[in-house]
Amino acid sequence: MAATIVGMLAVTITFLCGVWAVLYGVLLFFDVSPASSIAAGLTALTVVSIGYLEYRQIDTIERLADADCVDEATEPELYELVTRVAAQLDVPVPTVALSDRQTPEALAVGFRPHNVHLVLSRGTLNTIDERAELEAVIAHELSHVKNRDAMVMTALSLPVILARGLGTRLADIEKPGAAVVAIVPLGLLSTLVWGTGKAMTARLSRAREQAADRAAVAVTGSPTVLATALTKLDQSISETPNRDLREASGISSLSILPLEPDELEKVMLGPDGNREPSYWGLRKRLNRFERWLFRTHPPTNERIEQLAAYERQQERRSPS
Repeated sequence: MAATIVGMLAVTITFLCGVWAVLYGVLLFFDVSPASSIAAGLTALTVVSIGYLEYRQIDTIERLADADCVDEATEPELYELVTRVAAQLDVPVPTVALSDRQTPEALAVGFRPHNVHLVLSRGTLNTIDERAELEAVIAHELSHVKNRDAMVMTALSLPVILARGLGTRLADIEKPGAAVVAIVPLGLLSTLVWGTGKAMTARLSRAREQAADRAAVAVTGSPTVLATALTKLDQSISETPNRDLREASGISSLSILPLEPDELEKVMLGPDGNREPSYWGLRKRLNRFERWLFRTHPPTNERIEQLAAYERQQERRSPS
């Protein structure tokens, strides 16, 4: 984590200095003064704009999850379970939001522990039919709250968010004209920062998922229960149509398991549907490389193996 924080600070400083330098150069080219102050102001405005978007994170995520808040009167058993797990982890009881989607989704969103929403889908509640297993899933998500993962990951993702936002806006410019002198270097800079930052945060995210698994085991006392829940959710995701997974892709990195198909979807071409897409072999390899580089969760089988190792450790420590 320390190495990632230092690395992301370096990436952030490089990005902001790069944006300032490009804007400064363009302003000098057009003989606008004071160029340095205006460039600094535009750079600061970008940061403030992204900060506002992050402040609205909860509403955005719940909209992507198509979830609505429910109260204790509506879901008394679920609230009782969430309240008990929150007490065990010594975190504030989150607001519970439910989605009617059948895609298995479970995530905790919120920058501060006192403003966290636990988002679950009906698909998760239908898949996890055992109370102990649902408790383990909730414990995993609230462990992220205990560990301040949302705050850490959001802060560390700042350069990635900035770079993606800048790149998207640059790509939307249809007739750049003379502004191309700024668009090209800014586009290259945003792409480089986005790729570097996303790879670094993905590596840290994988570590935080494993930490949340360990914390959930400490709460429930049974690695097997969490492993069973992950197995059921993974199987349900593999059976979910790719169309439904694409709809949930906006929250994939935040959910307990990634909501993505294992392989790139192959759509045959031609009048008879018998022609393979161009460069299909290369596209599959690139997709696998991208998934490996930007994977936000450890492979589910590795998590289950790690939980099995915890179970064996518990058995060795327990009195015969």
